[in-house]
Amino acid sequence: MRSTCIIVSLAVSCVGSAIAQEGPARHEVGFTLGGLLTSERRGATRAGLESGGALQANYGYRLFSADKVAIYGEVHLLASPLREVTAADQSLTRNVATLFVTPGIRVKLFPARGFAPYFAVGGGWADYEQSIRTLSGRSNPASRVVNHAALDYGGGVDVRFWRFVGVRAEIRDFYAGGPSYNTSAIRGGQHNVVAGGGFVLEFDRRERTTME
Repeated sequence: MRSTCIIVSLAVSCVGSAIAQEGPARHEVGFTLGGLLTSERRGATRAGLESGGALQANYGYRLFSADKVAIYGEVHLLASPLREVTAADQSLTRNVATLFVTPGIRVKLFPARGFAPYFAVGGGWADYEQSIRTLSGRSNPASRVVNHAALDYGGGVDVRFWRFVGVRAEIRDFYAGGPSYNTSAIRGGQHNVVAGGGFVLEFDRRERTTME
């Protein structure tokens, strides 16, 4: 009788382990380091905005989840301290610092697995801070700071490797009005493409009770 009880207990334990599986986390915090790619602005005057380092932070909150998909509300922040401007016209702004803050939605596929691709879209605020000097070294008459609306879209993948810690690689494009180049010959929006990698922390992972 005792042996039978032990066998039954082991069987129930094994079934419970097979049924109870981890689902997607309720909270995600990601940190990535990467670079904004070089872009070129063309008009009556041609200018290049060189590549620059980019530090990004992202917070995501799970709004919905199923077996193969999870939807997160997110807030994404990107800061780039310096991007050099290149142009034949030496009256243009010498360099630019950039800040983007964009709330949005992220859709993750196979969120409970170790390899989970995702795509994201959002919109928010772009802030550019122009240098106090032009390319010629003279005082820059352009506005010190300008702000624009920004559209953020892109995708990436999360790879979990230890408990609540994973690695993240992604590419995003922040489309927004450009910085003040100190010329009316360059107008309109510009693409700010960033590629980066880092890590992601997951918290409050729930359990599923459906057999797969």
